[in-house]
Amino acid sequence: MKRGKVESYLGFAAKARKISTGYNTCLFMMEKRKIKLLILAENLSENSREKMTAAADKQGVPYRIYGKIEELSRMTGTEGKGIFGLADDNFAKVILSEIDRQSLEEEVF
Repeated sequence: MKRGKVESYLGFAAKARKISTGYNTCLFMMEKRKIKLLILAENLSENSREKMTAAADKQGVPYRIYGKIEELSRMTGTEGKGIFGLADDNFAKVILSEIDRQSLEEEVF
């Protein structure tokens, strides 16, 4: 699966310090209305996924389930993280549209 653009954008966002990582940090930042997009790893535990999606729905934060913990951690320069919150509107918009575009392409093929 080609992940070039999303990988690049996540890397840029991490270097710009516009990503929050981890369960508690992302919950806190969503409550403060700082998160513009929430990305959850595909292999995140079901319990964590349900709690984070419920919190995102409650706060009106868009979210996507994308990639594996190992891949996302490598993209962002972290280790063992499966929950990522983007705090920048521009990064959130471009990453969201790219993830959606890739999902549509995968459905077609």
